[in-house]
Amino acid sequence: MRERFLARFGVFAECLLVGVWIAVAALPLVTLPAALAAGAAHLRRWTGDEQAGLRYFAADLRAALRGGGWSAGLGYGAALALVGADLAFVRALPVPGGRAAGTLAILAALWLTVTLLRAATAWRPGLRWRALLGPAARRTLRDPAGSLLVVCGLAVIAASAWFSAPLALPALGILVASALAAEQRRAAPAAV
Repeated sequence: MRERFLARFGVFAECLLVGVWIAVAALPLVTLPAALAAGAAHLRRWTGDEQAGLRYFAADLRAALRGGGWSAGLGYGAALALVGADLAFVRALPVPGGRAAGTLAILAALWLTVTLLRAATAWRPGLRWRALLGPAARRTLRDPAGSLLVVCGLAVIAASAWFSAPLALPALGILVASALAAEQRRAAPAAV
């Protein structure tokens, strides 16, 4: 019983540690997708009893950036800027249907974020981001339960930031763990 508790607590602690690594690696913002992918690779290795550590995280980060992580980060940032501009426009001018447009913009931002997270957890060294984003977008729509799991991970970050802003940094690891769980849940055979 004690070993099981320690093993589960170890996974939680590793999620918090990798969240800090992701936050530091994502400071330039355009490196966010690559940092998420490196964090997911680290957690996969760590839970699979493989060699893991900061050195492997850094190597995965470099590989994810070379595989198009910069362009994925720029595209994601541009899309969020567009959503922000849409929300600002809707707030500034009383346009008919403005509330609906604002709601759709927020849902689009959530969909983009979940898609990015699911693509990051599917990333492996040697894969290009362009090849990951399309299937991740389809999985986001076709697996609503898994996508809701990722949205719950986003809620953990929001609640952590609301409670104390520095807590949002380690919570990034919990977000990546929720995206990994969604992907593994989808890949697991259905129970009979």
